[in-house]
This record gives sequence, C-alpha cells and structure tokens, in this order.
Amino acid sequence: MTPPADAPAPPGAAVRRFGPAQRRVHRATAVLMGICVVTAACLYVPQLAVLVGRRDLVVRLHEWAGLALPVPVLLGLASRAFRADLRLLDRFGPHDRVWLRAALRRDRRRSSRPAGKFNAGQKIYAAWIAGAALVMLGTGLMMWFTRLAPLVWRTGATFVHDWLALTVGVVLAGHIGMALGDPEARRGLRTGRVGREWAKREHPLWRP
Repeated sequence: MTPPADAPAPPGAAVRRFGPAQRRVHRATAVLMGICVVTAACLYVPQLAVLVGRRDLVVRLHEWAGLALPVPVLLGLASRAFRADLRLLDRFGPHDRVWLRAALRRDRRRSSRPAGKFNAGQKIYAAWIAGAALVMLGTGLMMWFTRLAPLVWRTGATFVHDWLALTVGVVLAGHIGMALGDPEARRGLRTGRVGREWAKREHPLWRP
C-alpha cells in the first residue's frame, strides 16, 4: 500500500531543514499577515464589511497586527540558525540566475534548476515580501498617526498602501498555492524535517 503524501518520512531518510526558531517565526508571521489580509478585505470589500460589521474593531485588529508584523523576525534574530537562514536568503549566486532563466523558460527539468537550501524564487519572494511589509508599515503609520505628515503625504501613503495591499494579497495567494502543491515543503515547516530524496531533487546544492 502506498503511504499518504503527508506521512512522515522514514527516520533514516529524513534530514533536518528548519529548527524551532525558524518554524516559530514563520508561523507567527503567517498568523499576523493573515490577520492583516483578512481585516483589510473586511475593510475594503463592501459585502464582507456588511457581513462582519464592527468596523472599529476590525480597524484596530488590522493596525495592531500590522504594527506587530516585524516582531517575530526581530525576536528570531536571537537564534543563530535563523540568522544563518537570513544570510542564505540574502545571497544571490550564479546558480540562482540559472534557476531563474529556467523558470522564465518554463523549463521544469530539475537538472536545469540548481538550488541551495533556498531556490531563487524563494529568495526573491522573501526579499519582496520583507520590503513590502516595511512600506506597508510606514504608510500605515502615516495613515494612523495623522500628525506625522502633511495631508498630501498622507494621501500618497493611502494610495500606495491600498494598491500594495492588493499586490501583497495576490503574491501571498501564489505563495500559498505553491505550498499546497508541495506537501514535503509543508512538512519541513511543520516538523522541521524533510525527506532526503526530496532535498536532493529540489535543492541539490544544499548540504544539510
């Protein structure tokens, strides 16, 4: 009988991918980002706004979740393993350019997509979402504390905040879709361990 996709890998075939710190940072960030996205939808989609009601409460949840968004990453910096992963995400090497060219050509052969612990797509996503979160935080603060900036700046901040929020929602949907299509990657974030064969296939340059 074939084991289910989410069945744990045999002990000898599993390698450690993430420690407790990385998994906690990811979960906490995912929860806070989820609150931001859901509350934003409730504020801007009329049908949801009518369904949920209590606009003041939704606004407060959105504001405080957005303000807390950087906290898991800042706390995670106390972990050596988390800092090591950040350094890997911040380095873009020649193999990453090969990976990107293959992705743009829609070349799905694993041999044409070399990757270390993180592939080029994951590195770009991490950099983009971190930058977007900082811009959202800055523009959100201008909208929240109206005395921080003149009216023309707040108007621009509202425009950037709203449209960037829509973009973040689309990118997050793509991120979640990719995760749903890879149960082994999800297992790595849930348990910290992945199958050795998966690691060799998806991240051949990674040496766990």
